[in-house]
Amino acid sequence: MEMVPADERTIQPGSQVVMHYSIILEDGTIADTSEDEPIEFVMGDGTLIEGLELALYGLKEGDTQSLQIDPHNAFGFPDEENVHHMPREDFDVKMDLDSGLIIEFTTPSGDAVPGAIIEVKDKDIVVDFNHPLAGHTITFNVEILDVQAGSAPVGSA
Repeated sequence: MEMVPADERTIQPGSQVVMHYSIILEDGTIADTSEDEPIEFVMGDGTLIEGLELALYGLKEGDTQSLQIDPHNAFGFPDEENVHHMPREDFDVKMDLDSGLIIEFTTPSGDAVPGAIIEVKDKDIVVDFNHPLAGHTITFNVEILDVQAGSAPVGSA
């Protein structure tokens, strides 16, 4: 069995991490989970938002953690500038537009972004492009399955 220095098995910038996670809303609703298949990523690669990554530093294989994370450090707060009124004719006439429906839109630069229909009017549709978890305090549960030292921290030269 190979002896690995303890610090190489502790999550730090550039660590390769395999873990299970759940994101739970204030009312107990599970917003996202890796229950079926663990996720694998490198710390700092953008897989997790910064606030969730910060909760992992210092954890080791076998550790579990449950943290409440406020909106500022999780998915931010809703921004009124991300709510848009779009002409009804921009949508397929066959599309059944109901409040709560999430549709994928394409930005002028070609990126795909989800938008939630929040109101259907005669001549326009109100679409919210804020992250669906914006404004929520979340509980972030993790179980660390494996930690490997990275070759170099992400972003270093």
